[in-house]
Amino acid sequence: MKDIVETGDAPAAIGPYSQATLLGRLVVTSGQIPLRPDGTPVEGGIEAQTRQVLDNLRAVLAAAGTDLGHVVKTTVFLADMNEFSAMNAVYAEYFEAPYPARSTVQVARLPRDVRVEIEAIAERP
Repeated sequence: MKDIVETGDAPAAIGPYSQATLLGRLVVTSGQIPLRPDGTPVEGGIEAQTRQVLDNLRAVLAAAGTDLGHVVKTTVFLADMNEFSAMNAVYAEYFEAPYPARSTVQVARLPRDVRVEIEAIAERP
């Protein structure tokens, strides 16, 4: 049986999906984009956008009873792979070794024309 995670500490879903779904000890988040919890977009480059995305992800995971240290896999979607290094530098501020598995892909377009979106799979301790 699955349960749904919702928190006001991250932006509400902007479509027919949940911030995250729980299945036993497994937490699967929806992709987080650089919106503040009130739904307003973060201005600035890839660094500022990545920080907001990871802050949102942290908030959703906290509402699910876990944290970034329990993430086992992330997927990063970038609007421009030329911004990989800058995104990666910020990403490294949020995760410690042993790092989760990760895929990073460039996409044609992201919601609201943001630069980055990240989703995660984590376990609940």
